[in-house]
Amino acid sequence: MKPLEYCNGVLKLIDQTLLPGEQKIVELKSYAKVADAIKDMIVRGAPAIGVTAAYGVAIASKAINTDSKDEFFTDLVKVCDIIKSTRPTAVNLFWAVDRVYNKAVSNRDKSIEEIKNLIEEEAHLMEKEDIESNRSIGRFGNELIKENWTILTHCNAGALATCDYGTALGVIRAAHESGKNIRVFADETRPYLQGSRLTAWELMQDNIPVTLICDNMAGHFMKEGLIDCVIVGADRIALNGDTANKIGTYSVAVLAKENNIPFYVAAPTTTIDFSIETGKQIPIEERSPDEITHIKGVRIAPEGVNVKNPAFDVTPNKYISAIITDKGIIYPPYNENIEKYK
Repeated sequence: MKPLEYCNGVLKLIDQTLLPGEQKIVELKSYAKVADAIKDMIVRGAPAIGVTAAYGVAIASKAINTDSKDEFFTDLVKVCDIIKSTRPTAVNLFWAVDRVYNKAVSNRDKSIEEIKNLIEEEAHLMEKEDIESNRSIGRFGNELIKENWTILTHCNAGALATCDYGTALGVIRAAHESGKNIRVFADETRPYLQGSRLTAWELMQDNIPVTLICDNMAGHFMKEGLIDCVIVGADRIALNGDTANKIGTYSVAVLAKENNIPFYVAAPTTTIDFSIETGKQIPIEERSPDEITHIKGVRIAPEGVNVKNPAFDVTPNKYISAIITDKGIIYPPYNENIEKYK
């Protein structure tokens, strides 16, 4: 299940705002449309956002019409800044844009046409690497999953959030493919409902047993002994292991700790922000109040009510049992062990 496909200067995305009711492909031919798609969550999930952003830079570079390298790079910087301004929390966005831009800068001695092709090739390479990374996360994570376990997941860290296969759902898929009899509980993940709309849909496509629950039911099922572990994705991980993920993740982590249930984060090493020491330095995106006051355009809250809508929260490292990456499983103490993956 590939949420994005790039060919001949056109980026095709599954419009995730319409799933599961409608499966629609949007075709993007300008970097401005790519930026809008990221901002409007047509594409979402840190790894998928990163690769989409890289392709956005590639599309923009092709459209820059000048024989002057100074003008080319001036325009390219403007494009990169616009794309990086779309969403502040997922570090993969910034990493991806910087990577393709640095590829261009390091080849400044080449012709403008050659530089454009190198940007495009780098974006293609990043897509390939992400797919391989997800498979590796799945293999490492499968080592932690036992027969007959029921796994709780929050939000969507599946194929739709990556270039294919998934991070948290990649671990679940790997366990299922290895023949383990596993089941999944998926939180609905208010307010955007990524769990009910996307995760449940993905797992049903793969015939993996899934039970959908409301966000505020997780503690009940943990207390009843029906959850064996929790696996979530990540949008940014600090050097000390503090992890930003979809709003509500922190609450699930606290509940897991209280009930002696392992809580795992699954993410590629590109999601680790080696420039920040703790989660206090992670910027938290505040989204539109309409996502809370409306569902599918229908108002469910009183007109004029005050609304706060942070899209992410930060789970302190003390609640995280292990971080499953494409290069191996990182255990506490995170302050010492994350540095080894730089």
